[in-house]
Amino acid sequence: MAAAARSFGPEREAEPAKEARVVGSELVDTYTVYIIQVTDGNHEWTVKHRYSDFHDLHEKLVAERKIDKNLLPPKKIIGKNSRSLVEKREKDLEVYLQKLLAAFPGVTPRVLAHFLHFHFYEINGITAALAEELFEKGEQLLGAGEVFAIGPLQLYAVTEQLQQGKPTCASGDAKTDLGHILDFTCRLKYLKVSGTEGPFGTSNIQEQFLPFDLSIFKSLHQVEISHCDAKHIRGLVSSKPTLATLSVRFSATSMKEVLVPEASEFDEWEPEGTALEGPVTAVIPTWQALTTLDLSHNSISEIDESVKLIPKIEFLDLSHNGLLVVDNLQPLYNLVHLDLSYNKLSSLEGLHTKLGNIKTLNLAGNLLENLSGLHKLYSLVNLDLRDNRIEQMEEVRSIGSLPCLEHVFLLNNPLSIIPDYRTKVLAQFGERASEVCLDDTVTTEKELDTVEVLKAIQKAKEVKSKLSNPEKKGGEDSRLSAVPCVRPSSSPPTVAPTSASLPQPILSNQGILGDE
Repeated sequence: MAAAARSFGPEREAEPAKEARVVGSELVDTYTVYIIQVTDGNHEWTVKHRYSDFHDLHEKLVAERKIDKNLLPPKKIIGKNSRSLVEKREKDLEVYLQKLLAAFPGVTPRVLAHFLHFHFYEINGITAALAEELFEKGEQLLGAGEVFAIGPLQLYAVTEQLQQGKPTCASGDAKTDLGHILDFTCRLKYLKVSGTEGPFGTSNIQEQFLPFDLSIFKSLHQVEISHCDAKHIRGLVSSKPTLATLSVRFSATSMKEVLVPEASEFDEWEPEGTALEGPVTAVIPTWQALTTLDLSHNSISEIDESVKLIPKIEFLDLSHNGLLVVDNLQPLYNLVHLDLSYNKLSSLEGLHTKLGNIKTLNLAGNLLENLSGLHKLYSLVNLDLRDNRIEQMEEVRSIGSLPCLEHVFLLNNPLSIIPDYRTKVLAQFGERASEVCLDDTVTTEKELDTVEVLKAIQKAKEVKSKLSNPEKKGGEDSRLSAVPCVRPSSSPPTVAPTSASLPQPILSNQGILGDE
């Protein structure tokens, strides 16, 4: 059964007493290992030790804490692995551990805490170990500017420790002072929080469901979060002024959970700086520094209104979710890279009205059969359409006239098995065929020659079609001559965008958004 998290708020129960029971043993090579189950509230974990480990622990406690020398069951040389002796020793060692825990109800001695793996699973032990690590290596880590990796259980422990209201150094060891953690987190710029699927270590702790608070981090520029429950993450919004890159994967069921967690407290809200019309319950600050957002590999089913809070976003990854439509992207004027691959999109209708300046668009792994919504994305440079349901070559004509398009992927569509697939696709780009790289393969001179032949054949067909319908052509000509084409002086001629007038493509952030 998964361990339930303790209360995450001002009202807290008294800290539960810890227990240690010897629940069994196993023979390893020529010695017996005793299996200890440690209980701390709802959290349980197992530790394995042989008798010699108990003996070493006892020697240290006698020397450091002056406990009774006769408290530990004596050694046995003959028949030490016999079943009867082992069963008796299991009971005696359990009594020994219980007496030790009862003797130190406040702060558990360091040597005993390590013996029972408190530094892995128990709140005070976890924070003490982290504080000591940062006391020794914190300045070096900050100076190197490296990403600091930490687990949800560690952040949960720090959060709980801060809410307990105890002295920051209850053990008396200055190296384990909680202040070392707070000093480090105030200055850290690059953070990675990675949970585990299933129980953590030998415990029953499901750390991906543990609540934790990130408000202790004051200077974050980049955050990566994976395998955590976004609903239980607090304090991330405190990094809005500085955070430029945010990745939350395998953690969220909606964009709101990540971008506007405080919205659940209000009926109506609007981004800061919005011209308000009518009553609004709350005005929420935007993520003014955020330019890269990775929300891939989640369970997001829609692009909701929370995108209004990320007006400066340039790179957005929503791949491997459950999106059915593309919507609400109009406020993202700076968006140049969008990854919508491996969703459930079946239509791109009106896409140009939502993605005015897009340069890189990944639509691989969807349910697309036609490309009609792409024909006005005049800034588009890179387009990935792999693993869709495109059958007809005519669909490629929707993108054949795009003036800036340079890289196109169409593999693993039904049309990709058509004979002479490459040359037939390249022919749709007309005079720009030589500028297009199809399926990551540069167009060859031989292919260009074939494209010219296909173009000539197509032109001949068009001429033949006109000649075979002279009456229709004559009728069209007479109608055209009867109605002169007069352009109002106030309306300048429409000019198709050219690549020279468009912004140049920029590379994606490979560390966050992956390969295009």
